[in-house]
This record gives sequence, C-alpha cells and structure tokens, in this order.
Amino acid sequence: MPKRTVSQPDTTTPALTQETIDSQPSWLIRSNTVELAITELGGHMAPVTFGLDHAPVQPYYTSPWQNEEAGEVPAPVLAPLRGDFFCLPFGANEEPYRGEQHPPHGETAGNKWTLVGAQRDDDSTSLHISLDTKVRRGTVHRQFTLINGHNAVYSRTLIEGFAGRSPFAHHAILRLPKEERALHISTSRFDVGRTYPAPIGSPAAGDYQFIARDASFKSLSKIPSTFKDEAPGDYSAFPARTGFCDLLQQFEKPSKKPTISWVTAVNTEEGYLWFALKNPVDMPGRMFWAENRGRHSHPWNGRNTCLGIEDGCMYFDRGAAASSKPNPISKLGIPTHVNFKANQPFEVRYIQGAIKVPAKFGKVEIVDFTEEGLIFHSATGKKVATAVDTSFLL
Repeated sequence: MPKRTVSQPDTTTPALTQETIDSQPSWLIRSNTVELAITELGGHMAPVTFGLDHAPVQPYYTSPWQNEEAGEVPAPVLAPLRGDFFCLPFGANEEPYRGEQHPPHGETAGNKWTLVGAQRDDDSTSLHISLDTKVRRGTVHRQFTLINGHNAVYSRTLIEGFAGRSPFAHHAILRLPKEERALHISTSRFDVGRTYPAPIGSPAAGDYQFIARDASFKSLSKIPSTFKDEAPGDYSAFPARTGFCDLLQQFEKPSKKPTISWVTAVNTEEGYLWFALKNPVDMPGRMFWAENRGRHSHPWNGRNTCLGIEDGCMYFDRGAAASSKPNPISKLGIPTHVNFKANQPFEVRYIQGAIKVPAKFGKVEIVDFTEEGLIFHSATGKKVATAVDTSFLL
C-alpha cells in the first residue's frame, strides 16, 4: 500500500487535498467512485483508486525506490516514477535537436508543476495544473476530471507555444501481478508492429533484452526473439521472461473517419480490468515497455517489474531528433511528431479507467461502444459494462 502523510488541508479549495504519498508531495481529488493523486514533481498520476463505491482496485505501478535513500537518480523523471505522466518531448532525447537538449521524457515528466486550481460541482470534480517549459519556451496545462458514477479519469492536456516539431506521449505504467502471465493484454487493430530499432542497453551495463532488434510483428502473442533457437515470445501476457527488459510499438495509419483506439489489461489474479482510450489521429503510436528485472544499474537494481503502455505520437522513445526527422515509420505515412505552432494551442485527450470483472473473465476479445459507455466481451464468453463518456475523445 502507498505510504501517505497528510498535509494541511486546503481550506480555500474544498475539492482538493494535499498529501505526501510514497515520498512525493501530491494533490488529490475524489469523486464517489475514484480517488486520484498527482505528484507535484513530474505530474505523475498515482495512486489511483477505482471502484470506491463497490470494489476498490489500484492498477498503477510505483517505483520500488520510493521511501528509501536511493541517492541521485540518472534522470529527473525517475525520482517520482509512478502511474501515468505526460512526456514532451517523449523519449530519451539523448541526441540534441536543433540546439535543444531536452531531459528524458521532457521537462513535463520531471519538473515541478504549479497548482492552478480545483473545482467540484454536482456531477464532477477536476484538477488543473500547469508548467512553463524552458528548454523550448511554452506552457503546458493539464486538467484531470472525475465524473460521479464513472470509473474513469478524463485527462486533457493543452500545449501552448512550444513551437516546432516534437514527439509526445502519455506514459501509463501498470503494476504486475505475482502470478506468471496473469495480466492479459488486448488492443484494437493496428497497421504496423515493430520491435525496438536499437539496443536498449548492453549486458555489460546490466541490461538484458529478449526480442529481436528492428523486427516486424502482426500480433503481440508472437514477437521474434533475439536468440537463434528461441521460439517467438508472447507479449500479450505478463509477467514473463524474468531477467529481460523489452520495448515494442504498434502504429496506426491516419483515418479520415472519427474512431477510438483501445487497450485493455485484465488482471486475472486480482479480478479487474484496466483500459485506456485514445483518438489515433492525435496518437497513432502505442509503445509497450515490458520490464521484468532486466535492468541492474541504479536505481533499477534488478528488482523492477512493470508494464508501460505508452500512447502518443512518436518513433519509439528515440526522442525529438529521431521522431522529428524522416524515419522508417514516418516514411509509411504515419506521423511520429507534431509540428507545434506558437499561436495555435494543441490539445491531447485521453481516458483511463479500471473495473472489477467476474471470476474467470479472461482476456478481452471485443469492445462494444454504446451511448452509455463500453461493454467488454471476454474470450470465455463473459461480459462487463462500464459508464464512459467516449464523446470526450471525438
């Protein structure tokens, strides 16, 4: 459970409370179904408790070095690392781009955010924070909204200024169950699947990878291995392959029709389903970071297990330079960056949620969109519905 220390309540903003959670000062808002915490440092969203009115679940990951004297970390984003956060520019950003040297996953993921305000009405509660970027001048606003009766978080990110090309992405991280292959991943259709185009690290530095470099795939259940005599890996269920860390990405070609792309993760050990929804016109990429004790440098120290599900517009995590220049994916007509305009704000909308599912629900096969929300159909013939305002994305 998260380690929490209550701060002085904000009597001027009754919709908001402030606590230190797992070593990070955080802002909290709450509806009748969801409690949400956002760290001041990096704007990381966790813990989030869904199902307050029935059966609470907490799907997000918190890095294991919280609440310990971990010493200096190699990147600001690692200090609060947890839950979901917004990356601008997304990626390692090791290569400078047009004289800019951005930190890993951008200033938005590791700098301090400012509280703008929080409000509550009869049906919803929302939190508004902002951050001024300095490497490339701009302002990023983030608004998180909870709707009573909905087990979902509606996030809206508004980017002002920040003129020029850049990748961006949400960076959700799920905690993994203890039981092998007890988290089952399903996604809507995608057009291109590729494994990471370069070494993630090296065994000499304590980093180990299982999947082949720069290979194509059509299904998460069959990913080519880097080992000559090893069968393809199944990346649709986790945890698996102890001792390895891998990256792979799905891409969707632009569509003229309004559509919603989805991803689900069913935790059969704890009996819940996590989901995320996006508009693929804005976010054509979805990268998976499969971490199972595959990194041994500080602060990972061979103890980290999680699954990153990272939706955005990017060429893997290669950073602003590789995503903004022509690359193998952009040459297929799939955007890997946005050319931001100084006088034209750019908005990103995203929905994440979690609900309990019946016993032996299994993996999601079909998602139906209705006027009320979503109906998830499993491979075992079971179904579960939840209220979601999908019009938020269109």
